[in-house]
Amino acid sequence: MAVAIRLRQEGSKGRLFYRVVAADQRFKRDGRFIEILGTYDPQKKGENTNIDIEKVNSWISKGAQPSETVRSLIKRQVKAQASN
Repeated sequence: MAVAIRLRQEGSKGRLFYRVVAADQRFKRDGRFIEILGTYDPQKKGENTNIDIEKVNSWISKGAQPSETVRSLIKRQVKAQASN
């Protein structure tokens, strides 16, 4: 089973937000997932991500591959935590 760390679209039309999830690559974008790792709200200003870095690192150590978007969100989250 190849696991991907990717965004899962949620919310209503015009007010979308995303959950960062670990899911089997074969599942649909908004389908089944294994675990919720965080959230991302693109409409919110300022700090709009909330990702559990420990869970993400755990999944990456098990072989999960983050998508390009999630990889950039993780980098931003780590940088924000380091500056605090």
